[in-house]
Amino acid sequence: MAHLPELTEETLFAGKLCCLQPRQGYRFSVDAVLLAHFIAPEPEARILDLGAGCGIISLILSHRYPTVSLVALEVQSRLVELIRHNVVINTLESRLTVVQGDCREIAALIPQGACDWVVTNPPYYPIGSGRHHPETERAKARHEILGGIAEMAQAAAFALKPEGRAAFVYPATRVETLLAVLRENGLEPKRLQMVHPYPGASAGLVLVETVKNGGEGLAVLPEFFICLEKDGPYTAEMAAMYAG
Repeated sequence: MAHLPELTEETLFAGKLCCLQPRQGYRFSVDAVLLAHFIAPEPEARILDLGAGCGIISLILSHRYPTVSLVALEVQSRLVELIRHNVVINTLESRLTVVQGDCREIAALIPQGACDWVVTNPPYYPIGSGRHHPETERAKARHEILGGIAEMAQAAAFALKPEGRAAFVYPATRVETLLAVLRENGLEPKRLQMVHPYPGASAGLVLVETVKNGGEGLAVLPEFFICLEKDGPYTAEMAAMYAG
């Protein structure tokens, strides 16, 4: 832990799950929580968390599905150290493996076709958008400095077995780009859900589940609302994701 910055402790599921994350720098947000509740993996499924950050998606999935095994892949060394610490404090050493590496070099990190599922909360923003320093931990997690959706989709397709599934969370305003990139990599969208900050607001996020080399057929799910109103409390559905 000597190389880690000052940390804060977040708990979920009435304190049954603990996640340490930097007080300053990359911190998980609601998009990761939404994605971790969007999928329903089979018992014994092998899941790759691609670009794992502090490991929150893997932690949630390991708690919700106690028979799955997970690999958390992250490129930034301080975040890798943090994931490993989160694995230990949640006693998940037997089920959650941490791998440091770049998704653009996936063939050297994960056996081809080894995974039943891939989940990823990829960098959202093109290089040059917004105000940020390109060398910061947060910028690398949020901007396409170390690769974006194209690289993530390619890595996911490589890691998945035939007819394996991958799920993505992405800005709703870039949904056309997302769907095009997924199909270019043989990941056929099967479930799609728009996520709104509150009723009446435009969608902020989109959740998409795909099947590797799947046929056509997309189910558009009912809209999901995070809050009851602007600056208001969480909806019952959103609150339940944190409370379990």
